[in-house]
Amino acid sequence: MTQTPSFFQSLKNPIFARLYLAQTVNLIGDALTWLGLALLAFELAKEESGVILSGALTLRVTAFVVLSPIAGAIADRFDRKKIMVITHLARMMIVCLLPFVTKSWQIYVIVLGLNVFYAFFTPTYTATIPLVTGKEEYQKAIALSSATYQLLGVLGPGLAGSIAVFVGTRQVFFLDGITFLIAAILIITLPGELMVNQSTDNVKTVTKTLKDIKIGTFSLFTDPQIRYALLMQLVAAISGAGILVNTVGYVQGNLGLGKVEYGWVMATFGMGATIASVALGNINRKYSQTKLITFGAIMITLTLIIC
Repeated sequence: MTQTPSFFQSLKNPIFARLYLAQTVNLIGDALTWLGLALLAFELAKEESGVILSGALTLRVTAFVVLSPIAGAIADRFDRKKIMVITHLARMMIVCLLPFVTKSWQIYVIVLGLNVFYAFFTPTYTATIPLVTGKEEYQKAIALSSATYQLLGVLGPGLAGSIAVFVGTRQVFFLDGITFLIAAILIITLPGELMVNQSTDNVKTVTKTLKDIKIGTFSLFTDPQIRYALLMQLVAAISGAGILVNTVGYVQGNLGLGKVEYGWVMATFGMGATIASVALGNINRKYSQTKLITFGAIMITLTLIIC
């Protein structure tokens, strides 16, 4: 009998399982948001849609960089369950405004609003995991959450593309809003409050928070392994951004195809990533992960140059 992977054993904890399901639904909703934004941007600006999407991605990154450290400090002082519920309900209401967008600038405003709340949800969710798991479960729970985040980051656009084929460009945002509502309901049903023990040692002052940021940032660029991982992640991020920003303009603009074809192209990206993920499990036994990652980075670079 095949043994269940160790990180799935963390789902035996019903509280973490509910929190994890909320995160998974949240990630699917995020994929629907960006797939729908790509279609909406092309509808409004045609071949200039790439400019809108690149601006939207810049706003997303800016919101995370500026607000995530603040969110971490707030998560140490308030009920994390309430924070996560508020961020989901806020995003549900904001994303349901997208079907009524008629101007490009409106996309920027809505994207900024969405990612302000997303920047508060992500670190709060991560900080909540140790509150609902024991010491033995914690590492497995973190590993499962990280793996799911990475997997849906790759497969999400493909899944969203398949859904958009059937529901349409603007209607996909209402489905997106439903995913955020489901995630909020799952979190509301978590028992009790989710707050850290506010002892003197645990409370983070502004000085402590800034010190943590400084130490963390210094480590990113001085540790060789972390620096290598960051470089490889940069290559993957560039390719992912290229797919999101350029595909809709190329398929519907250059090739003159429709939304259905764009949806299937995005689904094909997801299928390719799925096949690679399955194959990687067997290849890992023969080659080191460093060699595989480097090979993947080289292939991505060559593919982008050719395109």
